[in-house]
Amino acid sequence: MDDLLQVALAGFAASMVDGALGMGFGPTSATILLSTGLSPAAVSTTVNIAKVATGIAAGISHWRFGNIDRRLVLRLALPGCLGAAVGVTVLANVDGSRIRPILAVLLTLVGLRMLLRFSRALPLAPDVEQGEPVTAAGVADQAGRGAIVAGAAGGVSNGLIGAWGPIVTPYLLHRGLVPRFAIGSVNTAEVFVAMASATGLVAAMGKGGVDPKVVVAMLAGGVIASPIAAWAIKWMPARAMGLAVAALLVLTNWRELVSKADLGMIPFVGYALVVALVVAAATAPRLRVARDTRSVERSRTRVDDGSTSPDVVAG
Repeated sequence: MDDLLQVALAGFAASMVDGALGMGFGPTSATILLSTGLSPAAVSTTVNIAKVATGIAAGISHWRFGNIDRRLVLRLALPGCLGAAVGVTVLANVDGSRIRPILAVLLTLVGLRMLLRFSRALPLAPDVEQGEPVTAAGVADQAGRGAIVAGAAGGVSNGLIGAWGPIVTPYLLHRGLVPRFAIGSVNTAEVFVAMASATGLVAAMGKGGVDPKVVVAMLAGGVIASPIAAWAIKWMPARAMGLAVAALLVLTNWRELVSKADLGMIPFVGYALVVALVVAAATAPRLRVARDTRSVERSRTRVDDGSTSPDVVAG
């Protein structure tokens, strides 16, 4: 009973992360399930079955709060399902643990790139709250044709390790989409990709190893969290959300890279470095403003003292 309660709490936490950041349900829940001794195929099947139900709840919630774009959902879901078929085929025939370190390296690099991006103040983006509604055509066109490639790559990784959002959401954020539209659309498309992954795995490997009680416990926690997360992202600052996504990527995948070897204190040094980078990225805009303010004040002081002419300062 205690184990099922932990799984339910894990489902709640994973769904909150996934609904608010557009990623994290698969990696978070898969890590917990793998620690119980389940095979990678059974874990991926369980996670994807759970993601179908939690994804439907999240999709309805995002639709209710106006966070999705239908054209973008289709542009992600169709190639995502095809990619999921590829990932499932590989997982059914190859040990998925061999592929995870490669994905972890790539996702760590993406996370570091996002930290750099969100260390700068974001330009104002059109949004419904600002009186400038974002049309469906505008969001889908802004995502570009690369969304199809991102969807296919996300489908492959989802079939392998249940990771859809960490591949797709960073791409959309890099394209400059309003975070809530990117996250809402990614969560909605994930329903179809998870359904394709779960169906393919069950067809390829059967139902053996999938514990219905674990699935139900994870569903219970995830479904409860989904509407809360969908409501929360309407009020979350975009830059803070981006930093959270980046931190999640780097920390999760650094843990994946160092978990298989005895490296002494190196993993903890890495965790401390990641925290320092996130703090530096979060405070960078304020430090730049303070530096610019001090520079202007020094210039004005020199003008008042007569040491520099106003024309020189203005130039």
